[in-house]
Amino acid sequence: MSQPYQPPRAPQKLPLERPWALFGGMSPTEFMKRYWHKKPLLVRGAIPAFALCAHNNESLDSPISYSQLVDLANQENVESRLIQSKPWRFMHGPFPKKSIPKIQKSDWTLLLQGMEAHHPAAANVLSWFRFIPDARLDDLMISIAGIGGGVGPHFDSYDVFLIQMSGRRQWRISGQTDLSLRSDLPLKILKKFVCEEEWILEPGDMLYLPPHVAHDGIALDAGCQTWSVGFRSPSFKELLQEGLWRLAESLEDLPQLDQKFADPKQNATHQPEQIPTELIKQIQSQLQHLQLNKIDHFLPGITAYLSEPKQQAFFIGPQCPLSASAFAKKLTKTILLPNPQTRILQLGERVFCNGEDVSKNQNPAIQDAWQALAAKKQLNPKKLKSVDKSSLYDAYLAGWLCFEQ
Repeated sequence: MSQPYQPPRAPQKLPLERPWALFGGMSPTEFMKRYWHKKPLLVRGAIPAFALCAHNNESLDSPISYSQLVDLANQENVESRLIQSKPWRFMHGPFPKKSIPKIQKSDWTLLLQGMEAHHPAAANVLSWFRFIPDARLDDLMISIAGIGGGVGPHFDSYDVFLIQMSGRRQWRISGQTDLSLRSDLPLKILKKFVCEEEWILEPGDMLYLPPHVAHDGIALDAGCQTWSVGFRSPSFKELLQEGLWRLAESLEDLPQLDQKFADPKQNATHQPEQIPTELIKQIQSQLQHLQLNKIDHFLPGITAYLSEPKQQAFFIGPQCPLSASAFAKKLTKTILLPNPQTRILQLGERVFCNGEDVSKNQNPAIQDAWQALAAKKQLNPKKLKSVDKSSLYDAYLAGWLCFEQ
């Protein structure tokens, strides 16, 4: 009988200068200097528990079984995709259980996104990578496949750690510059793929790939599971558009902008079709006053955007919510946690949760509580004098925060 691997949760303060098995004896600091965003890295035995069990003639399997993944793919709030390669078919979930191939079938792959929000084992694995800024994190995707399953040769525009959790997978990679895509398939599959290196990953092995490295993974065993920890790289266009949009919203809070344009010195003109010089002059003056060229004006909106939860995130408030006084009392005894789908980021002392500035207009104690949630992903028992009408209590009512069970 095989037993599921139980991934431990990383300590809150990671030992960044010490060697980690996850990086083949390198420290996170060394990995970031030598490999991050630069070149691939293959690590054999990145999770030593698998090799230790094999040495003792014991079998260690993925923390999440095939049947559990099938159940998750049936849920509306789980982003899932099914790919069959012979013949080629691509489908979006949710999927009825009968529509997902049996584990013994070949040439299929089931992909499930954002698994850290749906299973504690995935959340624990994700905690190993908190030496990389949370703002860069996308999610943890699980791929389960039958023999021969894969999505085809492709490239990603983000950094990814590919962790083998069950079965074997053959990986082929290439540093090719020709990244043109096939037009006859719904996925971004490369027209031409020229393999330069290849390996077979066993359970417990890990492959890191920086952006734009072409790669192709083929499952060699039934029920092959690969856990992919991906880190997003938003374009500057995306960041500035989102920052500008939120900056425009913030102008509602500036009463001086309600003043109407006035031009008592406007002269008669032979060019009425032209935007008046006085209007341009006054708008320029307002822009200079707003200092829109200062990065500090953009960063709050960008941070709010990066803290937004994934589109599939669905929050449900507590069925029997505590009153504000009961909530405050429970805070003194029980750890408060973010919902697994909640995203929290910090900009200086300001804290943004699920796209909102939750530290704005809050008393110092509430601000401190949010900063602890951002840094440690938990708020240890704490006495707060008043939580009524606070963003902390509102987030609890919205299902963004919950007490440890």
